[in-house]
Amino acid sequence: MTFIQEIIKAIRMTLVLWLLTAIIYPLAILITGQALFPFQANGSVMLNVEAQAIGSTLIGQGFTSERYFHTRPSSVGYSQGDKASPTGISGGSNLAPSNPALLDRITQQVNQFQEENIQPSADFIYTSGSGLDPHISLTAVREQLRRVARARDLQDDEIIPLINRYTDGRFLSIFGEPGVNVLRLNYALDLQEINR
Repeated sequence: MTFIQEIIKAIRMTLVLWLLTAIIYPLAILITGQALFPFQANGSVMLNVEAQAIGSTLIGQGFTSERYFHTRPSSVGYSQGDKASPTGISGGSNLAPSNPALLDRITQQVNQFQEENIQPSADFIYTSGSGLDPHISLTAVREQLRRVARARDLQDDEIIPLINRYTDGRFLSIFGEPGVNVLRLNYALDLQEINR
């Protein structure tokens, strides 16, 4: 083969691989996702009763009101965004365990919870590694149950069925621990209050 034939062969191979990897494969994934998993493929966005987006079930959000279950702390503010980044950001603080800033933050949070007579669990103290974690443990939910029930003027047993409904089990029944999706639980509490 001549040098020109080798170049033409390389160009053809490049075009075929580009067609496969840049056009055919992404289209196949897009069509499959939209056909089989449209809710997940479109970001798992939850809508309220007025059909307005209130958040994604896959992304944690900060709740500060006493009426809501609180999520894990996030060093990046759980995708709240700012003027420089209106779409939000994700990521951890990358503070090493020996960093004094991390120790100060943890100590401050533990003291705050002790003042409020709350036994701080890991979900209340350690930040989400990605800044996107939408779940908290059942232990963290139990610690907050009395506060939320009191703020909403409800009995604990009126909230427990909602907690059970929005608890996601272990992945494939063996990996991880059960967790409660905070956005779904808090929105269900709002709906319950509207329907009372």
